[in-house]
Amino acid sequence: MEFSDVAAFHGHVCPGLAMGYRVVTLAVERLGFSRAGDEELVAVVENNSCAVDAIQAVAGCTFGKGNLIFLDHGKQVYTFFRRATGETLRVAVVWQPPPEDEAVREAWRRFRQGDRPPEVTKIVAESKAAKARAILEAPAEELFSLGPARVELPERAVVYPSVICSRCGEKVMEPKAKKLADGSFLCIPCA
Repeated sequence: MEFSDVAAFHGHVCPGLAMGYRVVTLAVERLGFSRAGDEELVAVVENNSCAVDAIQAVAGCTFGKGNLIFLDHGKQVYTFFRRATGETLRVAVVWQPPPEDEAVREAWRRFRQGDRPPEVTKIVAESKAAKARAILEAPAEELFSLGPARVELPERAVVYPSVICSRCGEKVMEPKAKKLADGSFLCIPCA
């Protein structure tokens, strides 16, 4: 899959998407897999950034199939498992973007605070595009530290029955519901 295809899936080009594309294409190359049809490939991601969309698009790892696992660590770390062979690859991002001048840093500061007039948005967009290009062109050794998995291979996905929350009347996955003494259930928000 080309980067342009991943950008179409994600909706825009950004440094996070470029990094995710580089992560997943490296994993494809090193582990020798193609897009997962089911759970033969598992990706464990330690953040919920734009990079994860590239992993979904290229590797076919999704929450729905149970082969995309999210660990909310806020780290730019991605671990891939091939169930059939037991091979693993942990990819940690080590890349540091080149320093930016004061005008760009100020534009980013304003942008993050919600001050987004056209001149600020233009500078930020140019900064994002330059970072994305740099990531796509950089040698892998400048971007990543590679190693074996540091997390356990997740169990295969289980399809659980749904129960009805006795308070709101909505369906909830049974193991996520709180079972009451009378045998009825409450969803997490109602509990």
